[in-house]
Amino acid sequence: MHRAACAAFERVGTYWHMLPEASQARKAIWDAVDPHVGRRRIDIAFPLEVREITRENEMFIRFRNGSTWQLVGSDNFDSLVGSPPVGLVSSEHALSNPAAWAYLRPILRENGGWFVGITTPRGRNHAYEMLNAHRDDPTWFTQVLPATETRVFDADALESERHAYRAEYGEDQGEALFQQEYMCSFDAAIMGAYYAAELAAARAHGRIGAYPWIEGVPVRIAGDLGRTDATALWFWQMIDGAPRFIDYHESNTKDVPFYVELLRSKPYRYAEPPLWLPHDAQAETLAAPRSVQAQFRAAGFRSRIVPSRDLQDGIQAARATLSRCTIDAERCAAGLEALGEYRRIWDDERRVFADRPLHNWASNGADGFRYAALAWRQDMKPEKPSAPVWQLQAGVRSPTFDEVRGIVARRRQA
Repeated sequence: MHRAACAAFERVGTYWHMLPEASQARKAIWDAVDPHVGRRRIDIAFPLEVREITRENEMFIRFRNGSTWQLVGSDNFDSLVGSPPVGLVSSEHALSNPAAWAYLRPILRENGGWFVGITTPRGRNHAYEMLNAHRDDPTWFTQVLPATETRVFDADALESERHAYRAEYGEDQGEALFQQEYMCSFDAAIMGAYYAAELAAARAHGRIGAYPWIEGVPVRIAGDLGRTDATALWFWQMIDGAPRFIDYHESNTKDVPFYVELLRSKPYRYAEPPLWLPHDAQAETLAAPRSVQAQFRAAGFRSRIVPSRDLQDGIQAARATLSRCTIDAERCAAGLEALGEYRRIWDDERRVFADRPLHNWASNGADGFRYAALAWRQDMKPEKPSAPVWQLQAGVRSPTFDEVRGIVARRRQA
C-alpha cells in the first residue's frame, strides 16, 4: 500500500488493490486497524493530507494530484474492465480468480503498468505457475520467504506453532497447514479439498495431459449456469466407455445468445441432444419469460436435464469420474484449477470440516464437473423400449404359447 501511495504521485493514474473477494477487501484492508499503532491501515498508507476525496461505500480514494486508488475483488473483475489501472496489487493471489489476471494483464501491458502479487501458497495452482514462469525472468522480481528466513519468529516459537497446529487440526492436516502458512510450501495439501487425492492419482497415471478432441466423435456439454456469477461448461467425448474432457469454458454475466454463438464457433460435431442442463434451466422468471432450456431449444440446441441428486451423491459421482476419465490439461486448465481449489468449509467452533463446500470462484467449475459426472453415466444407460415386444391392436387375439414357440422356431431356421 505504501508502494502504491508513492507510485500514485510518481505517475498520475488508476491503482487497484485486489483481494479474492470484494467483501474480504473491506474487512482486511479498508476497515482493518493496525494493532501495532491503533489506526486504520488506509489512514497509515494514505494520509488525509494527500487525499481529495474518500468514498467509504466504494472503498475509493482520489488523491490531490488526480490519481485514484481503490479496493476491488477478483470475484467481480468483469465489471472492472474498462477502467484501466496502471498499478495492481493482488493480495492472497493464490486464492484469487485466475481469470481476473488473464483479463487485467493485457491492460497493464498496454499501459506500461506494474503488478505485485502477494500470497500464501495454496497448492500448485496459478500462483505457483506464475512464480515458476518468472523465476529466471530478469523483468520480474520473485521471492519466497519462509518463516525461517523472515526472523519474525525464532525456532522455539515456530516449533510451538507446529505443535499447536497438530493439536488443533490433527497430525496430517495440522502439519500441512503449518507447512503452508509458515514454510511457504506449495506441496502441502489444500485443507478440505474434495478432489485432491483423485486429481493426484489422475496425474500420476497420466490421465491428465494431452487429450485433444477426436474429430468425428460426438461432443456433449454439461455445466453450471449463472447470470450474476460464472457459467462453467465442460465438453467431453465418450472414448472406450469413459469420458474424455476436451474443453472447458467459463464466463461471467453472459446471456444465452453468447453461449449459443460460443457453441457454434467450436469445430465439434455435437451429440443429439448435446446439452445437459441443471434443473434451474427449466425455470421461467419475470426477468426471463422463457427458460434457459427454451432459449437454447429455440436456437437449435436441444437439451436434457441432469438427474436430480443431492450434493454428496454428486461429489461421489465426480470422484468416481475422476478415477476413470481423461482430461486435456491445456484446454481444461481453468477447470482443473477449479477442481483443485474446491473445498469444504472449516467449522472453527467444532474443529471439523462442514459437510458443505466453500462458495468461491472455484464453485462454478466444480459444480459444472459434478453435473457432467452425473450426465455421462446417464448417457451410458440403455434406453427403455418405446413399446412392449408384443404390441397388439385392439380386437386382435393374443397368440397361444404353441404359436409363439412356432414363430421363434421359424425365425431360428431362417
